[in-house]
Amino acid sequence: MKSYGLNELRKMYLDFFESKDHLRANSFSLVPHNDKSLLLINSGMAPLKPYFTGQETPPSKRMTTCQKCIRTGDIENVGKTARHGTFFEMLGNFSFGDYFKEEAIAWAWEFFTQVLEVPKELLYVSVYEEDDEAEKIWHEQEKVPMNHIVRMGKKDNFWEHGAGPCGPCSEIYIDRGEQYGCDDPNCAVGCECDRYVEIWNLVFTQFEATPEGEYIPLDFPNIDTGMGLERLAVMMQGVESIFDVDTIRALRDEVCKIAKVTYKKDPKTDISIRLITDHIRSVTFMTSDGILPSNEGRGYVLRRLLRRAARHGKLLGIEGAFLAKLVEVVIETSKEAYPELSDKEAYIYKVISIEEERFAETIDHGLSILNGYIEEVKEAGLTELDAEKAFTLYDTYGFPLDLTLEILSEVGLNVDENKFKAAMDEQRHRARSAREESNYMGAKETVYDQLPVELSSTFIGYEHLEGKSTVRALTTDQVVQKAVKGEEVSIFVDETPFYPTSGGQQADRGTIVFEKGVVAIKDVKKLMGEKIAHIGHVVEGEVTVGDEALLKVDAPYRHATMKNHSATHLLQKALKHVLGDHIEQAGSAVNSERLRFDFTHFTGMTAEEIKAVEDEVNEMVIKELKVNIEELPIDEAKKKGAMALFGEKYGDVVRVVSMGDYTVELCGGTHLHNTIEIGTFKIISENGVAAGVRRIEALTGENAIRYYKDKEATVKAIAEKIKVDPANVLSKVENLLDENKQLQQALDQLKSKLASGAVDDLINTKQQIGEIQFLGAQVDGVDVDRLRDMGDNFINKLDNGVVVLATSNDGKVSLLVMASEGAIKHGAHAGNMIKGAAAVVGGGGGGRPNMAQAGGKDPSKIEDALLKAEEILLSQMK
Repeated sequence: MKSYGLNELRKMYLDFFESKDHLRANSFSLVPHNDKSLLLINSGMAPLKPYFTGQETPPSKRMTTCQKCIRTGDIENVGKTARHGTFFEMLGNFSFGDYFKEEAIAWAWEFFTQVLEVPKELLYVSVYEEDDEAEKIWHEQEKVPMNHIVRMGKKDNFWEHGAGPCGPCSEIYIDRGEQYGCDDPNCAVGCECDRYVEIWNLVFTQFEATPEGEYIPLDFPNIDTGMGLERLAVMMQGVESIFDVDTIRALRDEVCKIAKVTYKKDPKTDISIRLITDHIRSVTFMTSDGILPSNEGRGYVLRRLLRRAARHGKLLGIEGAFLAKLVEVVIETSKEAYPELSDKEAYIYKVISIEEERFAETIDHGLSILNGYIEEVKEAGLTELDAEKAFTLYDTYGFPLDLTLEILSEVGLNVDENKFKAAMDEQRHRARSAREESNYMGAKETVYDQLPVELSSTFIGYEHLEGKSTVRALTTDQVVQKAVKGEEVSIFVDETPFYPTSGGQQADRGTIVFEKGVVAIKDVKKLMGEKIAHIGHVVEGEVTVGDEALLKVDAPYRHATMKNHSATHLLQKALKHVLGDHIEQAGSAVNSERLRFDFTHFTGMTAEEIKAVEDEVNEMVIKELKVNIEELPIDEAKKKGAMALFGEKYGDVVRVVSMGDYTVELCGGTHLHNTIEIGTFKIISENGVAAGVRRIEALTGENAIRYYKDKEATVKAIAEKIKVDPANVLSKVENLLDENKQLQQALDQLKSKLASGAVDDLINTKQQIGEIQFLGAQVDGVDVDRLRDMGDNFINKLDNGVVVLATSNDGKVSLLVMASEGAIKHGAHAGNMIKGAAAVVGGGGGGRPNMAQAGGKDPSKIEDALLKAEEILLSQMK
């Protein structure tokens, strides 16, 4: 078989299906869009689910993608085997009610046998045991011998996940040869050995499974295929595993170079090499998609992968930070297909470097503790460290067992690994018990899932901005017993005055003071099970579970936030008065700086409407409306006319916020006592954010006053520049604009005259190419409109003319190609010429046979682009 590079295979696949009228889409982000069932994109079809379910209309009924994916289900096996990985790319072609089995099978066979030129005798296919149709297509249409077609049962060849769309599968296998086989004389497709490798899965989604177990045929069946790019590369390159594929091998070799080790020399070392190689790919791509290390969700996955890689770097003996060096290789080998990697190169380095430094501090802290344990063991005359202490090092400080064992062996000590494993299993059991059930598409993975189910917190912040309580739990990137200066920590207490982010209101800030330390709180989150996480940095000393805590909310910050929150209630009511009762909240965010309110409305607000809303809110502010808060049964609250401002879930008893007789709403946030405390209200922007959704941003109190002062300062500065009194700025600017308009008209007339003269000078440079007169020229300092005027003049002066003009302005290139009717009859096509020419200057474009335009980014290549256009013209001529 021919050998192809991974990047080459990706392009071949996408080009092939593009030739079959598939829309070629770029990989979607690893962050799912509007899909709460999924933590990270884990398959090629995952981003396309709305198209398969009918929730959204696809841009084309045929699509093809190479989707970047992350799966962490087998994370414990990564490195231990040569087949497991967390990051991979999935090739796929999809049909949304368009083509079905005949085309999907034909194209799959064509791609393998004709494009990749895989010998047919090496290929096998499997079909679902009841899918006679698929078997017939493979055998009769594609001439696959019956002894190369295998029927398999529901477990292997039927795709379904509970009720919903489902259907049979057909898989393509490659025979890697007897050297990869086993001793079983009946070894064949389906055997667990490495000889027959499944490479491509074609899913024929043709049924709707009911909860009762019925399979109802779909009116418009779909095609969903998936082929792992790395696995395909393994087959085509004839290597043993994904870690031997060209692009991944380059990364693997860099790991070996930094660690000064050799791959395939020591099985234990190989585990670390493979793990680092895999994890840094995942970390790089996740960071490029905006994921940041954190202690929950996808940020927790990122942190976990990065720290595992850093740990194994320590095991390989790498000193100092090294992960950012590996990022360079990931970017270099993948940037062609994923330009976002190079676009965000500096950002990726920064994020990964900072996280690696933080982990290094954790390792150093763990080392000091381990050295203390070693002294205790030696003084007691023992040869074994208590397994519970080794587990505490791992669980509390993130110190890996392998490193603990290595250090202990150097001083003649060891650990009972069976007891360590028992402690690990118990911790995992607790974590599973606390974790919510998830669907097959992915669980919300978070360190907070490891906390006891019964842990809860009570909010007392409506009445108090300070309170004393007891620390019940701590987490960093895992559940810990202690956090020290410099660490980011989440603190859980019995009672708290800190408001957690909820209902659009941003969390409080402040400090928590302990006997031995201080934590600055920057965020507060409400978690499942009535838990409240106080997230911050230990700025002094340390904090330990069981410590007494004094919690202090930043009062000015809270008060500024309340101004914006109370103003938001007034804003919604004013919008209903001015725009109509169709106004509904579509989102909200309030903090100490400003408020943001999204609402349903189908046209942009006029200046008059914005002023009317602003005036009404300020009128309610100066009316000194009393803010009344009470808890009522939800039915009674609704009878009172309460509006649910933030779209939260409400219980039987709700919190009702009234401002005089003006507005009544359900709200769990914190508010002022009187609207006069808002001070003043100023709308600073109004714009659309989605179809039928508008957004207002506004300021209150001191922030609004600061805004007015800034505007006043701007007017004064302009007045000084144009040398008038501030009161006369507007009339002066209008006069200047009129003068500028007149000067621009004069300049345009002068440019037209110069362009006409340039036509006469350049016409003499025309070339005769067969029956066509060709003129290619660079004309600098000309805008796009003048370029078209020049093109028209040239075309009118040529017989069977083709004109190619290029200009550069501010580092950007503009290209124009025109062809007369006579030239077109001789084969000239402006649109095709410009595609090739634009590519030379790093751009793109197109157009009709008689006229086409394009842009580019590299003015230094203009001359080459003109030559390319001439070359294409020669190939077009009949």
